[in-house]
Amino acid sequence: MNLLSTSKGRKALFGALYLSEGAPNGFIWWALPTWLRPKGVPLDVITALTASLTLMWTLKFLWAPLVDVLRVRGPGLRAWILGCQALMGLTLLPLLFMDEGPMRLLFVPLMLLHALAAATQDVAIDALAILRVPEAERGAINGWMQVGMLLGRSLFGGGALLMATRIGEKGVLAALVLVIWASGSLLVLSKESPTPRDRSAWDTGLGSAFLQRLKGVVLRRGSLVGLAFALTSGAAFEGVGAVAGPMLVDMGATKETAGWFFAVPAVGAMLGGALVGGALSDRWGRRRCAGLFLLVIVVQVLGLALLMGSFHPVPLKPLMAMLGGLYAGIGLFTAASYALFMDLTDPALGATQFSLFMGAANGCEAWAGFMAGVLIVGRGYAIAMLILALISFLALPLLMFLPSRQSAWQREGPGI
Repeated sequence: MNLLSTSKGRKALFGALYLSEGAPNGFIWWALPTWLRPKGVPLDVITALTASLTLMWTLKFLWAPLVDVLRVRGPGLRAWILGCQALMGLTLLPLLFMDEGPMRLLFVPLMLLHALAAATQDVAIDALAILRVPEAERGAINGWMQVGMLLGRSLFGGGALLMATRIGEKGVLAALVLVIWASGSLLVLSKESPTPRDRSAWDTGLGSAFLQRLKGVVLRRGSLVGLAFALTSGAAFEGVGAVAGPMLVDMGATKETAGWFFAVPAVGAMLGGALVGGALSDRWGRRRCAGLFLLVIVVQVLGLALLMGSFHPVPLKPLMAMLGGLYAGIGLFTAASYALFMDLTDPALGATQFSLFMGAANGCEAWAGFMAGVLIVGRGYAIAMLILALISFLALPLLMFLPSRQSAWQREGPGI
């Protein structure tokens, strides 16, 4: 059986692989800080640790070229993914058998190595998708990828806190290892056969060919515009998402109510949006869908701004309903825009170029979240949302400078 050879098989495989991407993210960002605080770990130490771990995902584009270069003459992307997953599990296993005293000495190095392997796994999975998923299917695949990622984050983020009350923290760690390794078992059932395109991409010599193609990618109009779009388009929803939890609490929600909202309605809305958005982008085109869905998000954030500026206090139920609609819009846009970035990526440089697009998207999340906090403190929620929505709206014209069809990297030539 070769899961990469059929549409259903690819959806199952990449959904499972993205589950193994989302699970470590949810554990590191949500569960781990909550576990460490009651153990007496200072808050600044916790934030320093989580920042150090998440830095691996931000900087993964620095070593992504190794994946592109070594996969050609080395064991291939499947081996990269399996190797990273093996290391991810092996770095967690010692924590199951150590008491807290010895564990403290090894905890940080093990978690840093785990994060490095997890970020590298992400690079290799995305490169495999760009190489092996037909262009007409990338939207749907990105929808299933988002489903897997969100389920992983939910299960081992907030879900880990609930599971720990029944099976303990070490039981949760064991479950995390099993989930990571289970997706690898599906990859074993998939055959990664080289194509003539893979070989011809490097006919001039591995090192020189890589540098030549990388230069062409950096100078290509689609790449530059795509990076600008990734860095700015998400301002509205990234900014709102960064403050959604505190905003609900400020408007009278209890921590339990906010937790339920993010665990069930928000995740469910994003899951549904991702599946629909990915399928529609395959049918209607990436650029059209990305623009339409981003416009929907801008209107939703403007609606939130109107609600926040018109009512004092803000009614909680309408606020949660509008946030739920926004998360559905985020799912729509994420699936379509990620498929667009895949179309802009040269398959021979799948790990490197797509990591750059994702790095820009992560950069947008960082600066928009910071900007939202500064604006809310100085101007209030309504003004902050208006400004962030305007920035996303101004990013829309960038789509006009991108090709409207797939395989954009093939038609643009070596560069501008």
